[in-house]
Amino acid sequence: MERKKLVIGHLFPDLLNMYSDGGNIITLKNRLLWRDFEVEIREFEKDDVIDFSVLDFVFLGGGSDREQLLACENLKKQQLALKEYIESDGVLLAVCGGYPLLGRSCPLMEEMHEGLSLMDIHTEAGEERVIGNVVISTDITGEEMPVVGFENHSGKTYIGACRPFGRVRYGHGNNSEDGTCGAVYKNVVGTYLHGPLLPKNPRLADELLARALRRKYGEDLSLSPLHDAAEEAAQDYIIKRFLQD
Repeated sequence: MERKKLVIGHLFPDLLNMYSDGGNIITLKNRLLWRDFEVEIREFEKDDVIDFSVLDFVFLGGGSDREQLLACENLKKQQLALKEYIESDGVLLAVCGGYPLLGRSCPLMEEMHEGLSLMDIHTEAGEERVIGNVVISTDITGEEMPVVGFENHSGKTYIGACRPFGRVRYGHGNNSEDGTCGAVYKNVVGTYLHGPLLPKNPRLADELLARALRRKYGEDLSLSPLHDAAEEAAQDYIIKRFLQD
């Protein structure tokens, strides 16, 4: 029997990997290989033309303002293709600075720039930078579960018609005001959480992989359980440390 395969597109790792977010790619790759799926990682640099139609999963990380602006300018040239990928239920995870790029506007290099307008969100410049661990609760899998991560941003993001990725239990999240963290539109998940995100949240990684497999093969493919004791212990440590109540 031919092994099922996912093709994962890693956008601009030469620009957007400030917080070791390539670890998200390693997590996705290993969790597929450990279950005997095939996986291909395609890395794209800032001047590459991207064929989104051959990708099953897209990852966009974060970097400095200059690097984020370069990434945004590249993607604007391919905005329609990326929009078609998203509207056809393509799976996309954007973390850290990659998250606000998907919205209508975002502050970069001390100026407001037009974003990609792929999600109904917008970002304003905040007066203070928020830095620290974050614990949220999300129902992205259909049932409530915790997600942990680290945030380091001054932007304040406000979501419109999108669903929040989660509700903040500890930390600041989107804007330090409305208790939301990240945004979800179709199979797109955007969040400021990095550090990287997926190694400490294996259930989230599996949910995104399951969506990509379902989109490609048109069936519910159950992902066999993995031995996630170390990952769950890391997550549990953060939850217990910062949720004293």
